[in-house]
Amino acid sequence: MIPFNMRPEVLAAEVKAFNEKLTQGMGNMLAMQESMGGVTPHELVYQEDKLKLLHYTGDPAVERNPTPLLIVYALVNRPYMTDLQENRSTIKGLLDAAQDVYLIDWGYPDASDRYLTMDDYLNGYLDRCIDQLCARHQVEQVNLLGICQGGAFSLCYSALHPERVKNLVTMVTPVDFQTPDNMLSSWIQKVDVDLMVDTLGNIPGEMLNWTFLNLKPYQLMGQKYLGLVDMMDDKDVLKNFLRMEKWIFDSPDQAGETFRQFMKEFFQQNKLIKGEVEIAGRTVKLANVTMPVLNIYADQDHLVPPDASKALAQYVGSKDYAELSFNGGHIGIYVSGKAQKMIPPAIGYWLNEHA
Repeated sequence: MIPFNMRPEVLAAEVKAFNEKLTQGMGNMLAMQESMGGVTPHELVYQEDKLKLLHYTGDPAVERNPTPLLIVYALVNRPYMTDLQENRSTIKGLLDAAQDVYLIDWGYPDASDRYLTMDDYLNGYLDRCIDQLCARHQVEQVNLLGICQGGAFSLCYSALHPERVKNLVTMVTPVDFQTPDNMLSSWIQKVDVDLMVDTLGNIPGEMLNWTFLNLKPYQLMGQKYLGLVDMMDDKDVLKNFLRMEKWIFDSPDQAGETFRQFMKEFFQQNKLIKGEVEIAGRTVKLANVTMPVLNIYADQDHLVPPDASKALAQYVGSKDYAELSFNGGHIGIYVSGKAQKMIPPAIGYWLNEHA
């Protein structure tokens, strides 16, 4: 074995450099104002209960796709992941690609939302948001961009109301919920969902957040903090790190009855690909999704493995189906630099081609 042999002057220099970075970093953190979610200018165009429908205001001189694009995000976590920082914003990228962008912010459910069902979310809130956009733009259809669970919601809505959706984009969206490499699904199979909902009512967002973090405990809860001191002296890097941390731990509670149906029928019983999901007495058949579909997945996604998303090709009824793979993970597809150069321009190009 080689004995530990570091000269005192080298050790002292490292300690001095560490302390200087730490001191400067602490000053940066104390001087930094709280970062609010979302950086692209927007306006509130519709509000109902906790829901807000936001319209993103890009350059008015740009001629935009005449069909508005509505982003349907998951109920888990907050949708400002799509607009986290100025130079890495999916929403800004879509605006730059000449799309007229709207987003549903589902808000934070409380005890009064305990009995909201998927019918309430899809045939209620989502449908009325589409009503607003159709009236605002004097069109009969919208383009949908569904993200993660919001992609599954968008598939269900498009299957039930195909006449209202012109083009559908799904992004890191689970379709087959029981692929062999789906660790999250494997965990959920053993959960007594009825007991959980009957006991807790709404499902605490904090509990779900820690579940997601424990899928990759070292990387998501340890490794990223080891290099924190090295970035603390760079204000911009530190700001972006703290924005991401805020988003990770900003987890809304989940309406109990919607959580019950989604966990049992989608994860535990895999009914979406079986054509057995029922919403308001109507059966969701993916074969009824006949509009053009662009399905985007991430090759290194630990939450929605590629095979879980690519399964859509086997079940969708569209004759105009395309896939796009991204060499990255579930979060990187929204915020990484390489994703911003690839994903929003590709979505914009595809939508414009189908205008």
